[in-house]
Amino acid sequence: MALLNRRPAETSATSATSAQTTGSDAPDAPGATGPVARVRGHHRSFGDLHVLRGIDLDIAPGEIVALLGRSGCGKSTLLRSLAGLDPAPREEVEVRGTTAVAFQEPRLLPWQRVQRNVALALLNSARRGERERLAAETLTEVGLGAKLDAWPGQLSGGQAQRVSLARALVRNPSLLLLDEPFSALDALTRIEMHQLVIELWRRHGMAILIVTHDVDEAIALADRLIVLDEGRAAGSWRLEMPRTDRDHAVPEIAQVRHEVLASLGVQPLPPNPNRTPVDDRSPAPTPPRHHQGAA
Repeated sequence: MALLNRRPAETSATSATSAQTTGSDAPDAPGATGPVARVRGHHRSFGDLHVLRGIDLDIAPGEIVALLGRSGCGKSTLLRSLAGLDPAPREEVEVRGTTAVAFQEPRLLPWQRVQRNVALALLNSARRGERERLAAETLTEVGLGAKLDAWPGQLSGGQAQRVSLARALVRNPSLLLLDEPFSALDALTRIEMHQLVIELWRRHGMAILIVTHDVDEAIALADRLIVLDEGRAAGSWRLEMPRTDRDHAVPEIAQVRHEVLASLGVQPLPPNPNRTPVDDRSPAPTPPRHHQGAA
């Protein structure tokens, strides 16, 4: 089985844009044609500072893309453009369907109970009773069905991040954007959250873009890894091996890890020997019927 497809740095931004998810564990996306997100020649500047310099990117339905790079390289700026949080010309950034974002900080309202925090994501797209029902269903789906009436201050860091994920997922997005959502969690909780993300991805079939500094996290989760450097795509790698087989002892995985770290200017260190590959083999249950939120 082919494991990776390494794109040369000078052509990665354009040659990788039409690639489709080919991993055997990818969820089906019935009726989906064309990319969920399309970025062409996207530029972003803040005064004299050029953060993005002509980025090209396509994200296929059901694909998980990990965006890596040094601080200030433009990762979060690109994510904000895709989320519609920053203005972007339609000819440069186009997203089909609904987007939702989960950030590094859960950003929960401390004066609202957990269920209400999630229901607020549907404030403009569903009636109150429907919002509360969908929020309860989604919290149950992320393992927090017993915490509907809890206050955010009563949650652990991992639980708060699950609420943040539920708030994004309740909108039934076609593109889920994750901006370093697990970087503040301890190692064990991060692994649990990785497994949760894959389970949710299998159930709902949405595309995911995850911004991360963690190369091992990117390898564990993504179908494609893209490294940004000074606002440009510096390299792209496609992983076709099932996630359950992505052990660092596998020579090809070790090679990808070495190349990505080198492209980031980091001296490769031994991987965490206690890291367990993400289990993506279990059948996905039928998801609850969610309300389609506004894009």
